[in-house]
Amino acid sequence: MNDDFEAPLTWQLQWQPQAQPVAQAPDGEQQEQAQSQSQSQSQTQGIDSDDPEPRIAADDTYEHDAERDLAAEAMAAPAVRWLRVRHETSYRYDSEVEGAHHLAHLRPRDTATQQVRAWSLVVSPHPDAGVDLASGIRETVDPWGNARQVFAHSQVHDELDVISAFEAGISAQALPEPGTSQPWREVARDLRLDAGASPHGAHASESTEERRAERAAFEAAEFALDSALAPRARALAEWARPAAEANTGIVELALALMHQIHEEFEYLPQSTSVTTGALEALSLRHGVCQDFAHVLIGACRSLGLAARYVSGYLLTQPPPGKPRLVGADASHAWAAVWCPPLGWLALDPTNDVVVGQDHVTLAWGRDYADVAPLRGVIRGGSGNAPRVGVTVEPL
Repeated sequence: MNDDFEAPLTWQLQWQPQAQPVAQAPDGEQQEQAQSQSQSQSQTQGIDSDDPEPRIAADDTYEHDAERDLAAEAMAAPAVRWLRVRHETSYRYDSEVEGAHHLAHLRPRDTATQQVRAWSLVVSPHPDAGVDLASGIRETVDPWGNARQVFAHSQVHDELDVISAFEAGISAQALPEPGTSQPWREVARDLRLDAGASPHGAHASESTEERRAERAAFEAAEFALDSALAPRARALAEWARPAAEANTGIVELALALMHQIHEEFEYLPQSTSVTTGALEALSLRHGVCQDFAHVLIGACRSLGLAARYVSGYLLTQPPPGKPRLVGADASHAWAAVWCPPLGWLALDPTNDVVVGQDHVTLAWGRDYADVAPLRGVIRGGSGNAPRVGVTVEPL
């Protein structure tokens, strides 16, 4: 018998990156369930009722060139803010689970503005181990460079605890001077051209920086295409048209769309679900951070621009004179718009701010469905809404 099965029913996966300089965008969450005739259920940890209330907030190791913010690397502020994050998800089932398979996006990213250290993932009970996988947690990289963790349980259990913890050093991203960003119509035109180009089409005479910029633009073009929750649609284009006509520059347009969402949409917890898309949120004119991000992304795509969904965490400030409460913060979501030559401009429409040193990036994709923090399929079990606690505190 494998000795790993005799260990206590918990497993910790730890990762400590090499020290590197910093240069330079769900949970309390709502769960989507479906039960089949075979008593199987799917469970998804989403972003909804425990979003932090809206407020004004005080590249990559996987060689994914589109993820690098080229200008921000050069302009990044030297000051780094270190935050400690602890994300706990607990399921307590009313009946026993006979088998389960889970997929998580819980390892935070290293980016041009974020350095991660001392990440760990603890799963209890111990996931199924294998001959070549004693931990029971297999990690791969998805198409967008996010690390994803897969684990399963074949033993009967009636509870599940998943805890991710790490420290993140955040530096600020700089904005160009007003009126200096590239015209958004030119960006949309170039994205159409990049969508039909080859990622290996660079000429030998081009410099390394030119080839890197071309590859980044090519990979950004994917985020100008439809996705299920943030599609290209006439209704979204019409909603964005006034801002598009009033703003020539890509940065100015992106900021205007963020302001428009903040002004026109009501933040209303528990009013939507993890399956709510941008068109439905546009019709409702209310929702949570996930919905606001989808509307911004869908509006940009409907104008021919590229935008992606970002999941993460937000440091929330307690009222004056009140202590910070453990578990009082929450998962959060925002959008990032492709703004060459600046790169990806991360915007938080829930709080109407450019993403800064209170935001911790977890993962990004086309929309929420690509990067749900924790989802799974279980056989048996009931009453499985998760209890989620997120603590983000300054170091």
